[in-house]
Amino acid sequence: MIDKDQTLSSLKEALEASTADQTELCLIGEDLSLTRFAESQIHQNMYRADTTVYVRAIKNKKIGITSTGDLSAQALKQAVVDACTIAELMPEDSDFDSLPSPQTAPTITANDAATTENTPLLRADAVGKVVELCRKSDLQTAGAYRVTTDTVAVVNSLGVEQFGTSSRSELSLTANGEKGNAGWAIAYAHDAKTISPEQIAKRAIDKAARSLDPISLETGPYTVILEPAAVGQLLLFLAFMGFGAKTLYQQRSFMAGKIGEKITGDNITIIEDPLAPEFAGLPFDYEGVPRKQVTLIENGIARGVVSNSYYARLLQSESTGHALPPNNTYGPYPKYMAVGAGNSTIEEMVASTGRGVYITHFWYVNFLNPMKTQVTGTTRDGTFLIENGKIGAAIKNMRINQSILEAFANAEMISKTRELYPQYSVAMLVPAMKINNFGLETTEG
Repeated sequence: MIDKDQTLSSLKEALEASTADQTELCLIGEDLSLTRFAESQIHQNMYRADTTVYVRAIKNKKIGITSTGDLSAQALKQAVVDACTIAELMPEDSDFDSLPSPQTAPTITANDAATTENTPLLRADAVGKVVELCRKSDLQTAGAYRVTTDTVAVVNSLGVEQFGTSSRSELSLTANGEKGNAGWAIAYAHDAKTISPEQIAKRAIDKAARSLDPISLETGPYTVILEPAAVGQLLLFLAFMGFGAKTLYQQRSFMAGKIGEKITGDNITIIEDPLAPEFAGLPFDYEGVPRKQVTLIENGIARGVVSNSYYARLLQSESTGHALPPNNTYGPYPKYMAVGAGNSTIEEMVASTGRGVYITHFWYVNFLNPMKTQVTGTTRDGTFLIENGKIGAAIKNMRINQSILEAFANAEMISKTRELYPQYSVAMLVPAMKINNFGLETTEG
């Protein structure tokens, strides 16, 4: 684990080597414990600790950025000197105003002993339970049990000093049969004690057992019921395409010109809620600015986007604490999104559907048209036909061709329960949804 006092002291000492007008040092550390398994056997057990310090130096609105993985005093000072040298060689960025000034970040209990002290033996025991349950159902299993502790420290020449750690755990697995049938499930939590390997395995096993002899469906619009993971995958791409201030400022976002207008159904509310206890994330961003709650969509109406200090100035607003590391090119985007709950259950959604498709999750989702929020991908590991209010035959995987905003405009029912779903270092609290007129295409012929 990275020590707070020692880290801040080292970063502040290195800061003194700067000859720039303003300078920032950002330390990002990741302690990763990972157990992977395939064909019902553990094939990889590893621990990795990576720490990188990024330096951003500004001279006359010229910005130089360096990074180093060497945390010695000499190396940190050299990185600062190098950033200052690079700044002199860069073109002026007339839009840059200033690094952030100090602000007090809220206190979050973001480290859990059951997660940070999770051992290879405990993870192996969890995998063993999964393997045994799959074996009893004549299935094999593959997946990963991941435990991570993130550390971020930020200091700058204006007096910012922030330090925080956050832990998280994730178990995902696929149960596979000899006839190509498969089922998938995932669990994600701040507290590793809340993850039940048995429950996750049973969900995947149930999907695999029902995935035998899949039928084909023709291309067309369908009523679909999306499990929370499938909703989360759509939400993640929606965020990439338009919930950040950079794409809004550059008029590349579907939110551009739409703030205050209806863009989804009345029952859709999406909030970037970094301080929610379910997430237990870091309370500040990579500039040291406290993270703020931001309403992105409220009852179907576009309300706002997340920003860092750079784009907040350009949009004449305030930073919401969503800066990414200094070397990123994406600009700010949400990290802890929550979709408002509804008042239904998945069972009620199924019972209310005359004919439709039940979808566990998607695979290889990718952009087609960002401005129209059009994406593609395929269903995977548990896709079933719904007829007369009951889940029936398995369906061969189908390709989606769908606008996410149109899908959320056609959300007929939303579940009252929500689940945590992680992807690409973003955590989401998402419900299941019943959506009408969802575009599915056959993958045959």
